[in-house]
Amino acid sequence: MAYDFDQIRKRRGTDSLKWGRYGEDILPLWVADMDFPSPEPIVRALRQRVDEGFFGYTQPSQELRLRIRERLARLYAWPIQEEELLFLPSLVTGLNLSFLSFTRPADGVLVQPPVYHHFIKDPALHGRTLIDPPLVQKGDTYEIDFDAFERSITDETRVFLLCNPHNPVGRVYTSQELTRMAEICLRHGLTISSDEIHCDLLYPGYRHIPIATLSPEVADRTVTLMSPSKSYNLAGLGCAFAIIGNQELRRMWQNASVGIVPGPTIMGHVATLAALKEGKEWLEQVLLYLMGNRDFLSRYLQENLPGIRMSRVEATYLAWLDCRQAGIPGNPFAFFLKEAKVALMDGKDFGKGGEGFVRLNFACPRKILMEALDRMAEALKRI
Repeated sequence: MAYDFDQIRKRRGTDSLKWGRYGEDILPLWVADMDFPSPEPIVRALRQRVDEGFFGYTQPSQELRLRIRERLARLYAWPIQEEELLFLPSLVTGLNLSFLSFTRPADGVLVQPPVYHHFIKDPALHGRTLIDPPLVQKGDTYEIDFDAFERSITDETRVFLLCNPHNPVGRVYTSQELTRMAEICLRHGLTISSDEIHCDLLYPGYRHIPIATLSPEVADRTVTLMSPSKSYNLAGLGCAFAIIGNQELRRMWQNASVGIVPGPTIMGHVATLAALKEGKEWLEQVLLYLMGNRDFLSRYLQENLPGIRMSRVEATYLAWLDCRQAGIPGNPFAFFLKEAKVALMDGKDFGKGGEGFVRLNFACPRKILMEALDRMAEALKRI
């Protein structure tokens, strides 16, 4: 099946968070939600489940469990046991469980900003101490200052929240980088919680390595979080999972979940299974389209918005834009929202190093992307 990603679908008035938050005249390129319908096999599987007419209590099927395990073994040579696989309603739930399960109030949670805002805001909201040595901007990408990373760890630091592939800077960490981070964490007795939700959205030349696959010792101290929601545009259906090999960590996780954390929805089960069984063709095609959008965006910025620099996007459909040399008065997010009628994500929400940046979601028909960029260019000309 050939999918048409150029077709513009009406999303206003459909209860879409992306299209409903801002005004009718605003083009939304903010939240990580694609403007492409989900793959036809997933839609078909959901229709079939609706036609059955039963929506009672359910549990993830053995087929779904087996498909996930087979996928991990095939892609990453990572054999896991069935009991290591724990289902969640969302990946953000898993991030929060990671520090609620393994820390106490005032304990330290280590992160690497600029990073997805739940890494920054949620630990503090739950009374944990945020430890945030920033990534270092180098050319068109970011690197880890390993000395600063290790120096920041205190006797009260308990958990490291890793984002790989990284949101928003677009990095895919190498085996060497992951190994060094893991060695530091093991040396200080930290538990690693690794958000790998964008692991399918890689561009040519890059390879995803789950940090838990580095060694049995690393796997024993790691919680890996994955979900099909970004890869197949299923965020509203609510299905994610954690892989926890260590039995004691698994027990602590399950105890923290009791009575608070529900499982995925029926439709989440169905959609995830359909994605794993029949979503490969759509994913391959959407990645090609996204790569075209990424490259178009990069060229457009160089030719028409030379004061804005884009970090190298190795994965995800999110571009991290440095607006500090564009002559924008004040906050670039507020400027583009008011003057260009384009909604982006405010770089300040991503913690240290986010000031003067915005994040742009380019998972949309190219015509929408072009219109948004034209609006931004015209707004800059009026400064």
